[in-house]
Amino acid sequence: MAENTRSSGGTELAAEPRTEFGKGAARRIRRDHKIPAVVYGHGEPPRHITLPGHATMLALKQANALLSIEIGEAGRTLAVVKDVQIDPVKRAIEHVDLVIVRSGERIEVSVPIHLEGEAVPGAVVTLEQNALQVTAEATHLPESITIDVASLEVGTRLSAGQLTLPAGTQVAGDPEAAVLTVLAAPTAEDVEADMAAAESDLGIERDEKTTEDEPASEPADA
Repeated sequence: MAENTRSSGGTELAAEPRTEFGKGAARRIRRDHKIPAVVYGHGEPPRHITLPGHATMLALKQANALLSIEIGEAGRTLAVVKDVQIDPVKRAIEHVDLVIVRSGERIEVSVPIHLEGEAVPGAVVTLEQNALQVTAEATHLPESITIDVASLEVGTRLSAGQLTLPAGTQVAGDPEAAVLTVLAAPTAEDVEADMAAAESDLGIERDEKTTEDEPASEPADA
């Protein structure tokens, strides 16, 4: 089991203070290829800003992106994404909520889980949860957790507490919660039995197969 961790001062983005609000102002901002956003936290009043559209979109492709945002004369602020609003049709970013973080501060984030490798023959791997809640230092946030399933035998059950996490990263939820199970692949007989049981529950009766006697042969001509 492997993990990917990012350790840096964050992706640098140059922001601009935002003084216009409302749907019309937001549309104008997006027409200029920028994204309206708000940054808050640590007791500071919310600051409404605009972010560069393309650079922000690229930064947010990384899970748990750490951003170093320069807001005019206010200087640089470290922040992580709290929420992203996306247009359901155009799939464009409409608004971003950012939370201020400090170097050395521990925060809770959701880390996506990825599987690699092929399951052993005759096995089916089931991922019970697609992401894991963890706590980590704000400038060392895991991007993902990768589980190699190639060596896992039938009957294996991995819990959150059994996963290998980066140094300094801890499970935030129940360490006994199931993350992955490996079961034997169903046989043709198992599938047939499940189908029969489902049909029975629905009140569907199967036609019984019968063997008809072969018709008598025609008498030979005299």
